[in-house]
Amino acid sequence: MELALPLWFEVGSLVALTLILAFDVFLAFRRPHIPSTRESALWIGFYVALAIVFALLMLWLGDAEHAGQFVAGWLTEYSLSIDNLFVFLIIMGRFAVPRKYQQELLMIGIILALLFRGIFILLGAALIENFSWIFYIFGAFLIYTAFNQAFTGHEEEAETENKLIAFFRRRIAITEEFDGAKMRTTIDGKRVFTPVIIVLIALGTTDVVFALDSIPAIFGITQSPFIVFTANVFALMGLRQLYFLLGDLVDKLVYLKYGIAFILAFIGVKLVLHALHENELPFINGGEHLDAVPEIGTFTSLAVIVAAMAVAVIASLIKIRIDHGRIPEPRIPGANGNGVVELSVDVETDADANTDAKTDAKKS
Repeated sequence: MELALPLWFEVGSLVALTLILAFDVFLAFRRPHIPSTRESALWIGFYVALAIVFALLMLWLGDAEHAGQFVAGWLTEYSLSIDNLFVFLIIMGRFAVPRKYQQELLMIGIILALLFRGIFILLGAALIENFSWIFYIFGAFLIYTAFNQAFTGHEEEAETENKLIAFFRRRIAITEEFDGAKMRTTIDGKRVFTPVIIVLIALGTTDVVFALDSIPAIFGITQSPFIVFTANVFALMGLRQLYFLLGDLVDKLVYLKYGIAFILAFIGVKLVLHALHENELPFINGGEHLDAVPEIGTFTSLAVIVAAMAVAVIASLIKIRIDHGRIPEPRIPGANGNGVVELSVDVETDADANTDAKTDAKKS
């Protein structure tokens, strides 16, 4: 299905998104700070509202099918971007990056992610245009990725950069101390790299890995390069603020990775079914299309994606609440079941004292 959108809308959208991202980059480097909860929430709300307005414009200027493809693709990429935050948290913690400078490095990581995804989108679009059987490979890759997502810890994912980082440490002079967010500094008159270079290498490697996962996933929803790219841009916008808004809560969403794994597996199966429906491989059905194979529609995909993420997030929040309720409250010696200290004090009144005195007088 050809994209039913006017050219001016595509060009205007790309220009507007570029300006918004440029402004966000300017703010990140002009005023490095730790965003407050309110500031982060407002920015995220702005980007989400912008994506919804964009989808409504696509519905108005185009059709419901492509608006639905954008929303499904955006939500898929957004869930994968949130998953990316797990690894970002590990990287920032591992290298003890000062929190004040984390947003600058995160912004660079997001820019790198956009560049890598842009490259993979162009490659993916070219492959799909010339080799329809590539959907078999995309589908199998996503099913394999879903298995790894469900059964591999994020700590193990972050460890994949270790050999590359060790390689650079052996070959270039790197100090152990940060100098703000500078990549190079001067120590004893000698120019050396700061740990920022290692953090950027780790972030860049992570971006490549996530781009390899996310691009086949969204091509399983739409084959429009414009929708693929804009969905990725909207998914990455606000990721920096989301990092500070969620903070350690991201690491506590323990079932999120299973929801993402389910989505990847679902899209992988969808791609394989699509490949069978459009089959041209001579050793499958003699190179003929398998028209009897069902294809999964855009709105079915959208419903599955929303349901999977909702179940994963709600289940994680319930687990957080249950675990919080299991934490024993500090006990104080002498406290009752409600944690209230009970003091037993013997108080001798004047009447008691007079009675005791009379009793002693009679005995004598």
